[in-house]
Amino acid sequence: MKFFLTFSGLLFSLLLFAQTTSTDLINSAENKLLWKYFNREPAFIMKDPGKIDCIMLDAKPGDGLAIYQDLEFENGIIEFDLKGKDVLQQSFVGVAFHIINDSTFNAVYFRPFNFKKPERTSHSVQYISHPKFTWQKLRSEFPEQFEKNVTPVPNPDEFFHARVEVKWPTVKVFVENAEVPSLEVKMLSTFKKGKVGLWVGNGSDGSFKNLIIRQE
Repeated sequence: MKFFLTFSGLLFSLLLFAQTTSTDLINSAENKLLWKYFNREPAFIMKDPGKIDCIMLDAKPGDGLAIYQDLEFENGIIEFDLKGKDVLQQSFVGVAFHIINDSTFNAVYFRPFNFKKPERTSHSVQYISHPKFTWQKLRSEFPEQFEKNVTPVPNPDEFFHARVEVKWPTVKVFVENAEVPSLEVKMLSTFKKGKVGLWVGNGSDGSFKNLIIRQE
């Protein structure tokens, strides 16, 4: 009986560890068993021999996803560094979570080309829930509720840090080391669990590194 309890505890610990990643998942991005790419071709930037520092997703029509396969995410924290560009309507970069498939997910993303444009700063960070709640639908039916400005304001052409805190039904988005979220909304999906992936929007490329996920 003692052996069984010990083994059960060890198994539980291993399962818990498998669901919480404290190391950068980007390093496994070339592993086709761990990552699946949809509507994008990835390029990998090596920092040291054999160690991937950054994923670059190319620009194509439609949305693109790089989905990590070895984790089912419900509540917790997703941290990562990302880089877009200051080119109007050509830079939509962020993270998707609760991914059911490549068209059904929650996501938050940034529009770097709006970061320093006073007339558009309120459209800098956005929540969406596909396929039903696109940004067009949310902006039309719930203006200014699911997109906000970002504080502090990053350089739109450089890497910046984002932290996404998910605790159903709330998602909060923090930029750099801010203590106050730039965006805080109640999610609109009926699904509450799924995979995590890097996301780029229509016609957009993007770069990502330092992806760490912690489940609650």
